[in-house]
Amino acid sequence: MLITLIAGARPNFMKIAPIIRAIVAAEKAGHDIHYRLVHTGQHYDKNMSDTFFEELGIPAPDVNLGCGGGTQAEQTAHIMVEFEKDLMAHPTDVVLVVGDVTSTMACSIVAKKLNTKVCHVEAGIRSWDLTMPEEINRMVTDSLADYMFTTSDVANRNLIRQGAELVEGKKSTVECDILPEDKYAYERVPQCVWHVGNVMIDTLMQHRAEFRRPQIWDILQLQEKQFIVMTMHRPANVDEETHLKALMAQIITNVHGLPIVFPIHPRTAKIFYNLWGDEQQLAQLFPNLHIVAPLGYLEFNYLVERAKAVVTDSGGITEETTVMGVPCITLRDNTERPETCTVGTNELIGTRPEAIKPALDKLFAGEWKKGGIPALWDGHAAERIVNIICKIYNV
Repeated sequence: MLITLIAGARPNFMKIAPIIRAIVAAEKAGHDIHYRLVHTGQHYDKNMSDTFFEELGIPAPDVNLGCGGGTQAEQTAHIMVEFEKDLMAHPTDVVLVVGDVTSTMACSIVAKKLNTKVCHVEAGIRSWDLTMPEEINRMVTDSLADYMFTTSDVANRNLIRQGAELVEGKKSTVECDILPEDKYAYERVPQCVWHVGNVMIDTLMQHRAEFRRPQIWDILQLQEKQFIVMTMHRPANVDEETHLKALMAQIITNVHGLPIVFPIHPRTAKIFYNLWGDEQQLAQLFPNLHIVAPLGYLEFNYLVERAKAVVTDSGGITEETTVMGVPCITLRDNTERPETCTVGTNELIGTRPEAIKPALDKLFAGEWKKGGIPALWDGHAAERIVNIICKIYNV
């Protein structure tokens, strides 16, 4: 059988890499399973794309659709037009999409309109916030997918509510009283859900020993647990001038003078420099804030693993900090990854600037929770996915 794998943006690459390894391993073990890799080109910056392919050992894609740039609608349309051409020229048994970026939704729609099965890895996660483009992508993709692989029991329950069918003996993990009575009367062929774990953690565990010290470590003479890593890119945090200034003031004032290393998203960089001038002016205003270009996977996680804490509005980073046992302060009002809070080291503090000081006070008082690792986040999620697909197609 042939699986067409879709990757388009930086968050996808960490999830696709272990799936490719698992498919190759299955081939070597005698399974008649093969893949074709389609890069939509959604992220076209070298630091946001090419570097990840090199560091994670992802083979060159079979095609790059070159669909970077534009508004949400323009990019979705561009991906759909180009992927439809590609899929018609290269028919496949399954289109496998990961995560919740625009490419995931766009390619799922194209595949279903061409009567091709869709497999969604990282299905069922929900923030319930429809102001987030990613939430719309998740909901549309899950409503179309034939096979869904989840990272947690919470995701399972979200999909059960949607009307999907939980298989592989997992029904005992879901409370029966939330199953819709008409589940088996659903008009379309029942979807199937498997709780397999987290493929992004597969990549983390695969490459953890290879984490690489970035130049900024030596330039700033950083010491373990004596600096903060920060990422921020969501419109709710960075688009409104007064709000962004208040957030930055609270963060910088309450880290006890520790260096803050800020690998800055290109979109956020434009906003920062418009507000505060160039790097030299920023350095004068905020002496302990050190803005660097986006880092590769190995360098970024070298910093995260050794940081005192991470301040972020990302979702994926909260999963990595959970596994590495690093305190994580998330500047969001909701999260699609609640297990990082209920089990892991993450705390969701909202987007109000005044919530930052109490969280940092708690951190510096040594009162942050230790956290644990969610079930099946063990480095073998991709193997489970490929084994299940091999069983479905009897290859």
